[in-house]
Amino acid sequence: MPLMPATETFKILVNGFVFHFSRSELESLDLVAISPTEFNMLNGHQSVNARLLKADLLNKTFSIETGGETFEVVIKDALDQQLEQMGFGTAMGKQVKEIKAPMPGLVLEIAVTDGQVVREGDRILILEAMKMENSILIHADATIKKVAVVAGQAVEKGQVLVELE
Repeated sequence: MPLMPATETFKILVNGFVFHFSRSELESLDLVAISPTEFNMLNGHQSVNARLLKADLLNKTFSIETGGETFEVVIKDALDQQLEQMGFGTAMGKQVKEIKAPMPGLVLEIAVTDGQVVREGDRILILEAMKMENSILIHADATIKKVAVVAGQAVEKGQVLVELE
């Protein structure tokens, strides 16, 4: 997957507070993994230790303990922020019958077939947009009714990609 541009801004929610960081700011952090769940970071001239308590990679949510306090962290990249602006973040509880293109792009790969049963978090397809490959994932268990596009097809924003039963 191609790297995102250095100007991309991440929206990071920590215990309800919102912070914005550029990719270059995040990449410049002096962060060292001590173990798979323990990390050390130098911030200025101060050393900070943190422990990863829980990680939900699908939803990009994490529980991190540092200094005796636990922080709930949600990371939203450019695509997550765009989907949130389009109202997809609030539609999770509703039963979705179609998966539509969140932006214009080119279908690179289709990972499902008609009649296939998919589970929450499964990849439906890969959509290339703005020179970035974006995996389109299913947000709930479902059955694929019909794949409405083919690999190599250009799609418009809002175009139906897959119909669900």
